Amino acid sequence: MTPTGTTTGERADLLAVLTKHRYMLRFTTRDLTDEQAGLRTTASELCLGGVIKHVTAVERNWVDFILNGPASMGDFTAVTEADKARWTEGFRMLPGETLAGVLDEYAEVARRTDELVATLPDLDATQPLPKAPWFDADDRWSVRRVLMHIISETAQHSGHADIIRECLDGAKSMG
Repeated sequence: MTPTGTTTGERADLLAVLTKHRYMLRFTTRDLTDEQAGLRTTASELCLGGVIKHVTAVERNWVDFILNGPASMGDFTAVTEADKARWTEGFRMLPGETLAGVLDEYAEVARRTDELVATLPDLDATQPLPKAPWFDADDRWSVRRVLMHIISETAQHSGHADIIRECLDGAKSMG
């Protein structure tokens, strides 16, 4: 960081790419009602509000991982039916949820991430990954790698959101 508090260099680059993909994801929900944000428009279980909720949860969980290590992510080797139900709910707009509320929560998680990236002393600091069938045993990820993962998740789901939106009413994020 510079003395003025502005993020520069690699951190600025990482945040710029993440900010761009967050914007594109949010942009897919422009001018929608809460009802529209909760509609499934493809064979997927995903709706636009659910995509935002999922990306919010992913970013929050990985930032918690940066700060607190693998214990903050839970145990992926003993998943219960209740865990599966909570996971599924994370892809849907639930009764009482609003698009504005989902977007506000995403903005708060983004603010927290951006602040962390700007202030962490070392992007090379690592944490062991949690035990899960999809991670290599004893692998460690640096803060940098976690940030790249958050960027990749956001970009991938932004594309999903664009398809969902196009199926909903023909609107596209680009083109």
